[in-house]
Amino acid sequence: MPHLRVLITVKTYPVVSERYDELVCTAGVSPGLGFVRLYPVRFRYLPYGQQYRKYQWIEVDAVRNPKDSREETYLPDSESISLVGRPIDTANGWAERRRIVLPWLSQSIERLTEQGRSLGIVKPAEVLDLKCTPVARDWSSKDRERLHQYMLFGPDRKPLQKLPYKFQYVFRCDDYNCKGTHTLMVEDWELGVLYFNMVEESQGNEPAAIAKVREKFLDVLCGPTRETYFFVGNTLAYPNSWLVLGVFWPPTTQQRPLCLTHNSH
Repeated sequence: MPHLRVLITVKTYPVVSERYDELVCTAGVSPGLGFVRLYPVRFRYLPYGQQYRKYQWIEVDAVRNPKDSREETYLPDSESISLVGRPIDTANGWAERRRIVLPWLSQSIERLTEQGRSLGIVKPAEVLDLKCTPVARDWSSKDRERLHQYMLFGPDRKPLQKLPYKFQYVFRCDDYNCKGTHTLMVEDWELGVLYFNMVEESQGNEPAAIAKVREKFLDVLCGPTRETYFFVGNTLAYPNSWLVLGVFWPPTTQQRPLCLTHNSH
């Protein structure tokens, strides 16, 4: 089985799976390969010593996933995951992170689609908004049953919380071939964690929690002092349906407006 070395750049919020109870999509940069997707990974069920952080190198045995036509997708042997050193820090304006990640920059969602890619990083010319829309507040009966079955075997695991809102970046790519405004759902694990932490901190005040998420993911990550990029990926079932999997936001060398004026929701 091939041995991969991957710098983790993306961890998505867990989703319920029919076969694996809950799964996380993990992606990163592998030397010589570029972006790779490690799927499936039952991240919360990994031993603590294997729970990788973003911008941390890992080594893992993995093969191309035979059930996934996307060439970047690898099926990992979770037991083989080993962490390599500490996560890369943000020294010198994220210099080391930039050196590894930005050579794989694509011009736009449209270019990635044309090239048949399913993962990439793009630079928005404008980030217009971070939309927040209510969705079903509870897991479906089937999802609850799956989660309950696995909790019986892992009673020390905290129950997986369902996000009652979907968050979507509205932006335009920095490419003349960009066909218009994109509205892409954000699946970053950190956004989900921030939302639930803010709900708890505000004693259940969901509008306050949403405001905090918008403040961080719109005003800070896309702010004028940051050079903002989006890690993006598509779905197996709908290859033309793209998602924002994470944000790369090193400091910019010159201040410039990226986020346009927006109204609070």
